[in-house]
Amino acid sequence: MRLFITGATGFIGSHLIPELQKAGHQVTGLARTDASARALRAAGAGVHLGTLEQPESLLAGLESADAVIHTAFDHDFSRFAENCEKDRRVITTLGAALKGSSRPLIITSGTGMGDGADGRPATEAVFNPAHPNPRIASEQAGKAALESGVDVRVVRLPQVHDTRRQGLISYYIALAKEKGVAAYSGDGANCWSAAHVSDVARLYRLVLEQGRRGERYHAVAEQAVAFVDIARTVAKGLGVEAVSLPPAAAAEHFGWFAAFASLDLRASSDWTQRQLGWTPQGPSLIEDLQAMDYTAALR
Repeated sequence: MRLFITGATGFIGSHLIPELQKAGHQVTGLARTDASARALRAAGAGVHLGTLEQPESLLAGLESADAVIHTAFDHDFSRFAENCEKDRRVITTLGAALKGSSRPLIITSGTGMGDGADGRPATEAVFNPAHPNPRIASEQAGKAALESGVDVRVVRLPQVHDTRRQGLISYYIALAKEKGVAAYSGDGANCWSAAHVSDVARLYRLVLEQGRRGERYHAVAEQAVAFVDIARTVAKGLGVEAVSLPPAAAAEHFGWFAAFASLDLRASSDWTQRQLGWTPQGPSLIEDLQAMDYTAALR
C-alpha cells in the first residue's frame, strides 16, 4: 500500500517506517523542517511538507495514499490540553478528506482512555466520550469521522520506550536531575503500562493490515509497572536518592508533571493480542531504564 504518515520522523514514526517498508509498503512522511525531510529521504521515504498547526497543509500528502497513519502529537505536556485540541483539529481535517472512500485512518490515543473507573486495567472495549483526560479529544474526533463513514482505527499507547526515550518518564528523568531526587507520591504503588517501541511499530503495521473499522487496539506489553520501581531505577541511574513525598508536597515538586505522577495507568492488551496475533518481544521498561546511558542527562 501507499501510506501517508504523520510524525514520520518522531520516536515511533522513525521505527514504523522500516517496519512498513519491510512489509512492502511505500511510505510518504510528513516533514515540518528541512532536517526532517532529509531524514525521510535517507530512510527511503517520500516527503510531504506541512505542519500540525495548519491541518489543511497535510491534505495534499494523502491524495494518493491508500491509508493514513497519524502518529504526530505535540509533546509539550505543559500545554497538554491545548495540544490535545490541536490533535482534534488534525484528525477532523484528515477524516473530512477521507470521507467517501474506503481508505483507513489510523489515529493515536492513550491507554488511559480505556479506563472504566472500576479499578481494573484499561481495556479496548471502554470508550467514555466524557473522559476527563484532555486526550479524549483525539478519540472524540475519530468517533465523529467514523460516524461519517470513515474507516477509523485507534491505537492507544502506554509509555513507549527504548534506552533513549520512555514517554513521560523521559520528562521525569529530566526533573529528577533538576531536583536532585527521584520522587514518587505516597507509596508509589500506582502503576503505568509500557511497551518497547519496536513492538509498538509492529502493532501499527498489524492494525493497518488486519485491523477492523471502529476498533481500538492497546499497544501494551506490560500491564503494570509500579511507579516506585521506576523511581528507584532512575535514582540509581542518576546517582540520586529515591524519596516518597506526601500528595501536597508532590504537587509542588512535580509542577505540571503532578497531573501524571500519581495516576494509575494500568492497561491490558489481551484482546488486541488475540485479535491480531501480536506478541510483544522487546525489553521491559525497567530493563531499558537500567541499560540507558544517563551521562547525557547528567550534563
